[in-house]
Amino acid sequence: MMEKLQKIFADRAALIDYVRALSPELADAPVSQTVGGRQAGAARLAQLDAQSYGSSRNYLDGAVSYLSPYIRHGIVTLNETRNLAIQQGAPKQVEKFVQELAWRDFWQRIYHQSPAKIWRDIEPYKTGYSADHYATELPEDIRQARTPSAAMNFFIKQLIDTGYLHNHARMYLAAYIVHWRHIAWQAGAQFFLTHLLDGDPASNNLSFQWVASTFSNKPYFFNLENLQKFAGSVAPCAAHDNVDFDDSYDALAARLFPHSEALNG
Repeated sequence: MMEKLQKIFADRAALIDYVRALSPELADAPVSQTVGGRQAGAARLAQLDAQSYGSSRNYLDGAVSYLSPYIRHGIVTLNETRNLAIQQGAPKQVEKFVQELAWRDFWQRIYHQSPAKIWRDIEPYKTGYSADHYATELPEDIRQARTPSAAMNFFIKQLIDTGYLHNHARMYLAAYIVHWRHIAWQAGAQFFLTHLLDGDPASNNLSFQWVASTFSNKPYFFNLENLQKFAGSVAPCAAHDNVDFDDSYDALAARLFPHSEALNG
């Protein structure tokens, strides 16, 4: 008979030691600084600034809430988060934050209606390539943060070491995996779910499909100027360390999607 898992610990250090004893192969793995539990979730909720979120959310050092792990695991609810947000300003001032909560609810409803659907292409790719063009395995240089891009390596290491990525960084990395490396979105989505503390299959997979263009009318991609604008204060975004992105949108579209009617029609 399997021994019951311990659920009560004297402190966080004791919990970490217990988990490491259960998984000795992970003994040297970094431990996320995110603290679990209702007390920590309530404290994070109390710091919410829904107005500032709307104007700075795309910047990696913007006023994001860091509530996603607590919402994901039911420690903080969407309802109480929304109620607090709408108390912080006029509807237009908090609209962006409330919209993000609505998107999360939308993803969940799709997931509950058809759980298997989120792992299948909802629509064909609009990249000019068929689904069988994309590799199904994630390359080791991505898994080990050894890609040619310093910014992507930074995002990968942050994902692995902390279990967290800013939403814009997730979009950058997802786009890199699918559009620059021609890896099927499912492989990238599984990699994210392996490491994210807020790894919700619905939000994760359907957002990946939005980037890939199997759940949107065109693929999402970016260039170096965009990367430097929104991530440059946090990630290494020098041109010589991120040459794959250093071009205009038109030039990148022609290079990445030469057969796409959505971008070149």
